[in-house]
Amino acid sequence: MPFIDHSLVSEIRERFCNVDKCPISGERIFFENAGGALTLRSALETSTKFAAIPDNQGRDNLASHTLNNTIKNAKSDLRILFNAQTGGFFMGESGTELLFRLIRNAVTASPPGGSIVGTSLEHPASRSAAKKWSEEMKYTYVSVPHNIEKGIVEAKNYADKISDTTRVVTIVHASPVTGMGTKISEISRIVRKKAPSAFIIVDGIQHAAHGGIDIESYDIDGYVISPYKMFSRHGFGIAWVSDRLRNSPHEKLDDGPSDNWELGTRDTGAYATMSDVKEYMCWLGKEFTTEEDSRAQIEAAGAAIQDYEKKMTNAILYGVDNLKGLTDFEEVEIIGGANNPSREGLVSFRIKKCPSEEIVTYLNQQGIRTHTRKCDHYSGNILAPLGWDDCVRVSICHYNTQNEVKKFLSSMAAFADK
Repeated sequence: MPFIDHSLVSEIRERFCNVDKCPISGERIFFENAGGALTLRSALETSTKFAAIPDNQGRDNLASHTLNNTIKNAKSDLRILFNAQTGGFFMGESGTELLFRLIRNAVTASPPGGSIVGTSLEHPASRSAAKKWSEEMKYTYVSVPHNIEKGIVEAKNYADKISDTTRVVTIVHASPVTGMGTKISEISRIVRKKAPSAFIIVDGIQHAAHGGIDIESYDIDGYVISPYKMFSRHGFGIAWVSDRLRNSPHEKLDDGPSDNWELGTRDTGAYATMSDVKEYMCWLGKEFTTEEDSRAQIEAAGAAIQDYEKKMTNAILYGVDNLKGLTDFEEVEIIGGANNPSREGLVSFRIKKCPSEEIVTYLNQQGIRTHTRKCDHYSGNILAPLGWDDCVRVSICHYNTQNEVKKFLSSMAAFADK
């Protein structure tokens, strides 16, 4: 299979804003992609264009009709991007807000009594929503423990937590702290066997930029992304809901369309940027397949991204061009272990007896953007069982380069010497 090489990475980088320079702090290497991926230039141009249009949707004029058609086209593109042949898409204020809303509506559409099943690996968005609504509806909240050493939750661990009274199941597609992905299809098969009517809601926020989404293969009822982590911009979230969930009781305007989930007018430009994301993935996919079908191109792009990011994280872990990798440094510990096939473009580590903030500050002084995760309400579920107070998160994407990894490793060597 062809792979992302130096020449193609250069072309990829041309399509993104602020690749090697922050408009505020100046030149830097961006290894904070889990906090928000770079934005496509086309998405910026699209946002700017639509932000200047004063007309509203639903009016009888050409501009308004154009806005309506833009949203319609974007939802059609989202179907291809997500491989969702049924169900519907809608926009919310953020991925977190949408997870709360989908979980709330799944619970209130379910019979009384029973349980909500989640995991200790999840982001607090889904865990908090599930716990709140289990209390409100007098359900039992059941947590599937994640594998602390591997930083994953395994499908088989769901088996003894699911029963015929399980009403809602939440899954995180990839952890923003451990960086490990989850096998959605395997989990849903276990759920459907024991609780066929349960609603399954997936947090896809961290996974979205790292290899593709395939709703048709998951057998789920809800999937949520934050577009700023998938090459678009801040300020909105996107949710897909199955026909079953879409047609269940939910908040809507009286006498309005029964399947409408959007409360108020949504930003046309935000929707339109998702068409830009789809077109970008098709462009990239054409480098790896001769297929003319958009979905085939997107799948080819996803496979290439996974392959490239695996090589990059291996370089971070094991070194490159005679530079030591993180596994070669004394006192370094890696969340999930170094040799972990579930890793998706992210390495979290610590140096024993050294505050992670010191490492992040030093790297920032070298022009390398990383992030400290602390044992707080965001990451305590991962760090506390390890006995860690904090860690350094290095998160990459397919537009990062081997030279950037080499600069990171040489800076880590200098820090270790210091």
